[in-house]
Amino acid sequence: MQRFCTIAFVLGLILMIFGLTYILPIATSLYFNDAMTEHFTNGMLLNIGAGAILAGLSMRWRGDVKTRDGYLLVASFWILMAAAATLPLMWGLPELSFTDAFFETTSALTTTGATVFVGLDSLAPSLNLWRHELNWLGGLGIIVLAVAILPLLGIGGMQLYKAEIAGPIKDSKLTPRINETARLLWMIYAAFTLICIVSLKLAGMGWFDAICHAFSTMSLGGLSTHDANIGYFGSPTIELVLMGFMLISAMNFAVHYSALHKFSLKPYLTDPEAIPMLAVITASVMICSIYIWYQQIYPDFLTALRHVSFNLISVSTSGGFVSDNFRLWPPFVIWWILYLTSITACTGSTGGGIKMFRTLLLWKQAGREMFSILHPRAINPIRIGDMPIPNKIIFSVLAFIFLYFISIVALTFALLFSGLDPLSALGAVLACINNAGPGLSLVGTASNYQGLSDFQTWICVIAMLLGRFEVFTLLMLFTPAFWRK
Repeated sequence: MQRFCTIAFVLGLILMIFGLTYILPIATSLYFNDAMTEHFTNGMLLNIGAGAILAGLSMRWRGDVKTRDGYLLVASFWILMAAAATLPLMWGLPELSFTDAFFETTSALTTTGATVFVGLDSLAPSLNLWRHELNWLGGLGIIVLAVAILPLLGIGGMQLYKAEIAGPIKDSKLTPRINETARLLWMIYAAFTLICIVSLKLAGMGWFDAICHAFSTMSLGGLSTHDANIGYFGSPTIELVLMGFMLISAMNFAVHYSALHKFSLKPYLTDPEAIPMLAVITASVMICSIYIWYQQIYPDFLTALRHVSFNLISVSTSGGFVSDNFRLWPPFVIWWILYLTSITACTGSTGGGIKMFRTLLLWKQAGREMFSILHPRAINPIRIGDMPIPNKIIFSVLAFIFLYFISIVALTFALLFSGLDPLSALGAVLACINNAGPGLSLVGTASNYQGLSDFQTWICVIAMLLGRFEVFTLLMLFTPAFWRK
């Protein structure tokens, strides 16, 4: 009983914090006079009120947040937050079903960037901003924001932080106190976002577009205010700014802190993931650009280089912006870009996929196994950079990769069972579980996810949540051992 009261209490507090995020779309609605103010005000009051009631009823029986509670709390809150965020969308767009609204908010919060909306250019500005604000909040994780605040209310945040920041090195901290770590991460995230807004404005965007796209860029969310996405602007300068900030967002934010704290580029050079990530992207851009130029898709190499650079960096880092319909590109390039969504982003970034750290670890483990076959008695420890990797982390990564691919297979077959064609099914699952946005065929760059049935839409929602929680956090809730005392 105490366990669930503790979860309810913290859930209520975080729901109240989430209610405050409605202030920005309310201000936007008042500024543009788009008739959405009442919807967002009601949504804010409902969130704060429901959170206050939940916290008030459970306060008397609450206890400490344990590791098991943290995983249940994080999963529960993300789902509850996505459901609560649908209210302004459904009130403002009466024709929108709950399934599509929940897909949209889940896509925003998980920074997937997939959408069921058409007519974004004429969508109420406050609704457009709301989608992008959810993107931004989901990028670094609203739970991490809450961890910075909850200690002030007497609630420890370490278990929430460990449940939210999934990954093989999630126990690392920038400071001895976890709430200070959370605050530092959010300060860096907010500072880069502000710089991105100003840069996009100087590059030619209006203030509203600059704010929305900066939110999507730093979260690697990929949502846009226009149906044509970044192709609407047709500006190489804007694309260059976005590419730079997407690469920043795809790196470990702890490394950004170290670089800023030391005022040096050395942390990037010594980070085991940053250089491999940049090397893979650079090599991929050059190979794909030359291949597309050879195939005469574009009239000259520089045009091919421009479009390949932007779209490959965007999709491979799970940013999800598009500037051109690369559905017309050769299959090799399209599939290579979709493959890169699985491995490119770094641990501690806002990107999705299995992360570069796990990729390097698997590569080294494969090499160690082959070496052990030739030299059975040799001791050959694995190191990533200067970091020795314990076997328990290697086993954890192997288990994660197994569940990751099993999830892709199971969800793809579920979509095939529903009648979706194989190309669209696999493309949708890969795009959603890697939180990358555009998929293939029916869910590719020339269309969106609006044409899916309700069943297919919910399968994609599950894929997005699995990707955001890095599989373990969500699947753990369905094991009998989790619910045993």
